[in-house]
Amino acid sequence: MQRAMISIQLFLLLLLQFKNIESANTMIALPGCPESCEGSDILIPYPFGIGIDCSLSQEFNIRCNQRGPSHGLSLIKNINLPLGQARSSRLVTSTCSVTTLIFYSEEPFRLNTEKNKFTVIGCNTLGYLNPRRKSNSSVGCLSSCDSQDIHNELGSCSGIGCCQTDIPKGTITFSPTFDMRFENSEGRNYSPCSYAMVVEEAEFQMHPYYITTDALLLAQMPIVFDWAIGNTTCEDAQTNKSSYACRSDHSVCLNSNSSSGGYLCNCSIGYEGNPYLDGGCQDIDECANQNPCSKPGKCHNLHGNYSCSCPFGWRNNDDKQGCHLNVVLVIGMTILLGFVIACSIILLYIAIAKRINLFEEKKQEKLKKKFFDQNQGSLLQQLMASNVDATQNTRILTLKELEKATNGFDNALILGRGGYGYVYKGILSDQRVVAVKRSKIDDPANDQRSVAQQATDRQAEINQFINEVVILSQVNHRNIVKLYGCCLETEVPLLVYEFISNGTLFNHLHVEDHCSLTWKHRLRIALETAGAISYLHSSAASISVLHRDIKSANILLDDYFTAKVSDFGISKPVQIDQTGIDTIIQGTLGYLDPEYHTTARLTQKSDVFSFGVILAELLTRKKPLFSSRMFEGGNLIGYFCDAMKENRLFEIIDPQVMNEENKTELEAVAKLAELCLRLKGEERPTMKKVEVQLEVLWRSDQPQKHPLTSQSFEVRRRRAHYTTLEIEQPQPSSIFFTAKDGF
Repeated sequence: MQRAMISIQLFLLLLLQFKNIESANTMIALPGCPESCEGSDILIPYPFGIGIDCSLSQEFNIRCNQRGPSHGLSLIKNINLPLGQARSSRLVTSTCSVTTLIFYSEEPFRLNTEKNKFTVIGCNTLGYLNPRRKSNSSVGCLSSCDSQDIHNELGSCSGIGCCQTDIPKGTITFSPTFDMRFENSEGRNYSPCSYAMVVEEAEFQMHPYYITTDALLLAQMPIVFDWAIGNTTCEDAQTNKSSYACRSDHSVCLNSNSSSGGYLCNCSIGYEGNPYLDGGCQDIDECANQNPCSKPGKCHNLHGNYSCSCPFGWRNNDDKQGCHLNVVLVIGMTILLGFVIACSIILLYIAIAKRINLFEEKKQEKLKKKFFDQNQGSLLQQLMASNVDATQNTRILTLKELEKATNGFDNALILGRGGYGYVYKGILSDQRVVAVKRSKIDDPANDQRSVAQQATDRQAEINQFINEVVILSQVNHRNIVKLYGCCLETEVPLLVYEFISNGTLFNHLHVEDHCSLTWKHRLRIALETAGAISYLHSSAASISVLHRDIKSANILLDDYFTAKVSDFGISKPVQIDQTGIDTIIQGTLGYLDPEYHTTARLTQKSDVFSFGVILAELLTRKKPLFSSRMFEGGNLIGYFCDAMKENRLFEIIDPQVMNEENKTELEAVAKLAELCLRLKGEERPTMKKVEVQLEVLWRSDQPQKHPLTSQSFEVRRRRAHYTTLEIEQPQPSSIFFTAKDGF
């Protein structure tokens, strides 16, 4: 019970006053002593010090060498004063090394047995951790694997290629060893080396190449140690003032949770700094950055605390819960001075309320202006002013307009939810039905992420939303979703699209129990999608665009199954004469071009590969990634390409579209998909050639009229020349990408 109370007390102290020890205003080391080793940015806070005269005792002495600060055999990476912990790094024990590594915990450091885990990496490997205590007890774990398990268990350490187990409490000296009766299997492309280590669990992530290469042979892994002052309790230490380490006037002593005892020092609530130094704990000015008092209260800084004062006519019940109107005083003045004064007070109160409301309105306007500038509103206005087509296609809407259109973003109008946030159905003032895309960052209920994660997500989404506005405002194609406008008055812009009523191609193929798409529907969807991508790649648009995330979930369908390509958040505009660009790898697994995945070189052929996956989906009605292992390889690409090589195409075709009338078209589309899925981008056709081939197939069976118009389907240029299209057929070879190739 006492230990639990100590832990709770430490937690509360950390919440209220813990700040980074690297703050420029915080005392770090003893006066006249260096705070870090030369050439290193790792701070060494007292009671640790560089040199005996700069540390509390010999045990806390830190030495500097070429690799940085060290203590004994340990290279120091970080020292945490409030938690009484330090992070170091240690070599990994390997079966390929002839040296037996024995690790010692040197005072004041003790191995943290909660944050560290004993970890073994290898195939058919049995490793032991010998704590070298009097009982000679050991712990160990066994890892085994095969090639399929390694890829499926990426990042885990649950016994397949990697295993972990707890470390006995009180372990001081330990040595990782192996049972040599277990060895890696030969002929499986595994590294002959196995590894064993003590490693910080939170900082370790398993990678398959750990067991296929010798990457860990000379590696060092992070490890966490506990430390404390001496081995006595706070009560005993405080009896000897000369040796008592908590030197600051505003410090508190906490008994360490370490098995070897000892105590730690922390600054009192309301103070921050180094409690081990005289005057190290400094008062926190709670009123400096923002007013913690409820309006209209005023903050007053105190030593280790703050107080709130209220203006006349308000009262403060408990100094922290804010100001409340003093009803007793108002009633007394009303009785004493009569009806006139009472009316004056009411009028005054109304004036104050209006002033507060006005203040809030101005604050909201300033916030909107801040977001407008932050979201590059001026740049977008310049772009629209210089592009007549962009001005006609896209306009900047106000937040008030969109709140009215969506009934205050009513949950009943949500069309869908995704990783980005929500899509609402709305009606603009001109009676156009629209879909409003709103980031989850703007949702007040979304408060579960850390501050750092919120900042990262916010900037990433802002960049994607702005990128989509810039691209969609400059393209105009019947099969690309239209962007009616955007709102820049929120933290992340709101995008307003034309309303597409019939969901996504992915839902029709893979979610609904019965697919309503006939073969003619699917062929036309493929042709319209290819036309849109070809338009993006060509000079017909004002800019050439690489979509980068072509997938069935990004193809919307209207009530007549007309295709609309959407979601340009990660698309990249390129110069017309550019063949490709080097960029970070982004996209969706199952659709990602393997050549782009390995080279980070994004080209038009990357979109061609993704479109090939969509063709395979339309033919087979199977998802790009299989949820079970019923098919070899685990993905549609390998499943489809293997069937094509083995002449089993009609065995995998969706039974709903498989009949003799469609057989020729099905085979032609399958061969086209096979070309698009070639590993080398130079062997794939362009999207223009893909579009023409699909149009030839569409027209070969008597052109049909679109349900929305009396005109026949859009006539392409030079149609007389496209009665046939010669595309080099693939030679029988292993050019198709499957799970065995590492995708």
